[in-house]
Amino acid sequence: MSLIDLSGYLLYVAFFCYLFGTFLFGGAIKEKNDTAASRADKYGKLAITVTIIGFVAQLGYFITRWIYTGHAPVSNMFEFTTAFGMFIILSFIVIFFMYKVSALGVVALPIALLIIAYASMFPTEVSPLVPSLQSHWLTIHVITAAIGQSIFGISAVAGLIYLLKNVNMNERSKESFWLETVMFCCVLIVGFVAATVTFNVMDYEAKYEYVDTLDKVSTSTYMMPPIFGMNEYVELTEDRMTPLVELPALIDARKLTTVVWSVLFGTVIYILIRLIFRRKVATMFQPLVKRVNSTLMDEIAYRTVLIAFPIFTLGALIFAMIWAQKAWGRFWGWDPKEVWALVTWLFYAAFLHLRLSKGWEGKKTAWLTVIGFLIILFNLVVVNLVIAGLHSYA
Repeated sequence: MSLIDLSGYLLYVAFFCYLFGTFLFGGAIKEKNDTAASRADKYGKLAITVTIIGFVAQLGYFITRWIYTGHAPVSNMFEFTTAFGMFIILSFIVIFFMYKVSALGVVALPIALLIIAYASMFPTEVSPLVPSLQSHWLTIHVITAAIGQSIFGISAVAGLIYLLKNVNMNERSKESFWLETVMFCCVLIVGFVAATVTFNVMDYEAKYEYVDTLDKVSTSTYMMPPIFGMNEYVELTEDRMTPLVELPALIDARKLTTVVWSVLFGTVIYILIRLIFRRKVATMFQPLVKRVNSTLMDEIAYRTVLIAFPIFTLGALIFAMIWAQKAWGRFWGWDPKEVWALVTWLFYAAFLHLRLSKGWEGKKTAWLTVIGFLIILFNLVVVNLVIAGLHSYA
């Protein structure tokens, strides 16, 4: 068995451990709600043990892939997104041992599972690094930024739990609408997985030539029916769907097509969930958090941002600028990815200002942590997949 095969098996082990751990954390909460404290403790200990086993397996995947490729496995969408999911698990484990709250696992583990499932839809092949990626500063920059983002993710988990407990989903209000919208966005990730699997099973593939941002002729392969066409595209595959709209070179039409199909599939899945269970998605999670301490969730949401902010500052801004200087000869270039890193940093800086000077707590803090993580996910999904830039290799 080769190292790359071993790394793949280890990732599968991690995925199923996280899935099993989610159910165990749910069991711990159910037993606690039923006042069976001793059984709840047993479920909780078993859940965190299984989660740690999964993390060790995924760390093994990370190390074996690193050894096989000769560089840190963070250089494309599959590698980075998988590592991001791993760091969310690591952040959760640390926070769990600090606060011992099983409800965090019921939300954090599914988010990590969705992110890893999302990653698995991208090509997993090992390919040579482009020149701009052949730097140790890339490894330092990406890993540090991902760790910071993962801790922000745990703050969003605590914020989401706070909202699930304190927002009345039976009333028609802005809060209930937006909380359900957050749950809808989670379902859209499932839609991406469903769309990718569906068209892979159909063995769909269509190739096109197009003119890129440098006015050079390039080739693009669509794995989903092309809703949007690349700039000045020419069809190379017969008997395939003709793109409905041609887009300028600045927009990656192939990846935008993927996003739109994901939204369509996700919307259908969301509607099916609503029809089958006859209630809002958010209300399905509320029984799991009814005994959660809201003050503690507020504290976790705030303190995790305090920890994540300096780490993210180092990774996404300072180390990123050093790498940019090494790779492209300038510290800052207003590339879309750079802009959104700055937007994320400014958002969390504003969050800390409002918390420390204006006394924003409770629901305000919870909403800000959730919005902040949605900004991170927007950067991961939309900016990476749709907008062409120097980071388009990812």
